Amino acid sequence: MRLNQYLAQNTQLSRRGADTAISEGRVVVNGQNPSPGHQVQASDQVYLNDKLVMPHSTSKTLLLLNKPTGYVCSRDGQGSKTIYELLPQEFQRLNPAGRLDKNSSGLLVLTDDGDLANQLTHPKYGKIKVYEIALKEPLQPLHHQMISDFGIQLEDGPSKLQVEKLNDQGTKLRITMAEGRNRQIRRTFAALGYHVSMLNRTHFGDYHLGKLLPGEIKVV
Repeated sequence: MRLNQYLAQNTQLSRRGADTAISEGRVVVNGQNPSPGHQVQASDQVYLNDKLVMPHSTSKTLLLLNKPTGYVCSRDGQGSKTIYELLPQEFQRLNPAGRLDKNSSGLLVLTDDGDLANQLTHPKYGKIKVYEIALKEPLQPLHHQMISDFGIQLEDGPSKLQVEKLNDQGTKLRITMAEGRNRQIRRTFAALGYHVSMLNRTHFGDYHLGKLLPGEIKVV
């Protein structure tokens, strides 16, 4: 395993952060400053900032988080609150599989299982995601049909969503989709002149929010 990957799995650093730490001389392996491409062996002693980095258990962890609005999914919030402020220390190493933007809320799956993360996010697996959204203006029947039956052309391709009304006014909707492009739901409705004022993910593949309150976590 490459050194930066080892550090990313067993510390709070990302791979890029690990590369920076290595280049700055803050990483020592067996008493020596390693090269960026160093392959970590079982017998190696790896230190970061003079502290021994021990490998985590090989068992995988899966965590569900009900992400509140106002939090970003990166480790470096660049002035914003991050989801890692909501996680206990033992879960700081986990990475989100499929992100939610700062203004969106709901189900976030975090794991250290790369295979599972790939199965959840790669388009070829077509994992179903369900969202509840609110619009500032009622959705017109023609636009409902356009989104559900024909799709809306976006700059990165057509977007076709399954839309179900949750109130008579047509301002609250349930969206079901198998894709997961960046801000796809918001961009789809914006292309027709609508503003999504609330977006909450309730289901992702086999996982669902259940009774999790905003900010709460559950180990699966």
